Amino acid sequence: MNSTFNPAIIVHGGAGPIKDDSLPARLDGCKAAALAGWKILEQGGAALDAAEDAVVVLEDNPLFNAGTGSTLNSLGKVEMDAGIMEGHSLRCGSVGAVSGIKNPIKLARRVMEDGRHVMFASEGALMFARQIGFPECLPEALIVDRERKRWESKHGTVGCVAFDSNGHLAVATSTGGIFDKLPGRVGDSPLIGCGTYADDYGAVSCTGHGEAIMRAVLGKSAVDLLRSVEPKSAADQAVALLAERTGSTGGLILIDRHGKIGYARNTTHMPVCFITTATPLTTDF
Repeated sequence: MNSTFNPAIIVHGGAGPIKDDSLPARLDGCKAAALAGWKILEQGGAALDAAEDAVVVLEDNPLFNAGTGSTLNSLGKVEMDAGIMEGHSLRCGSVGAVSGIKNPIKLARRVMEDGRHVMFASEGALMFARQIGFPECLPEALIVDRERKRWESKHGTVGCVAFDSNGHLAVATSTGGIFDKLPGRVGDSPLIGCGTYADDYGAVSCTGHGEAIMRAVLGKSAVDLLRSVEPKSAADQAVALLAERTGSTGGLILIDRHGKIGYARNTTHMPVCFITTATPLTTDF
């Protein structure tokens, strides 16, 4: 590949406790997502497309709390959040508390491309989708038996950060939110600077307790740290800040403007997978 920059990609499958028997499958899901995004980067494609495609793979995997497999709110319904952002242009788009959309990250991308607004929520998001001819699905199609049984008797967000051969950064984050949440609740994922953020210095996707991540403006805080420290240290310091200021738990993945990767968590698990030109497919949890 003839380029100035060496591409990189990292995905996460959410921070929180994971039963050991499902961990291998979750790691496999993260691998599939990372490979989907890497295929685009390897061919010289844009970080934005790579991040979006990786998250679509995770949204389509019923193991993850995003898209199909999203957790249920207190009324037993699915309401999803998603956000996407491009670092060099600061273009971004997001949707909150949306139902009846198979891949909310794709709708967030359309919001960004439309350019009039940054975020649509609930019925407004559906109205926008219908205006642009975006496909809908039956809300019930997104509910899997695992979540239905759990509602009748928490596993978090998914995200991807990508760095392409042109030196551009992008991030995509998607979630079904927290289990048994009140209708209309919007978490950190679609809020730019909170669960999702990218600029010229780096890009980050956060996961964990959304209200705490919002209060700490965790995404922007993590990227700001990249101005003075390496990605691993920035990730560690940001998660420490979350715990110190809010007493809460979470994790994040990020890439800096040189294509270096960092990630951290203060939860028991956070499945991740990353690929760089120097590092083959690697998983961690």
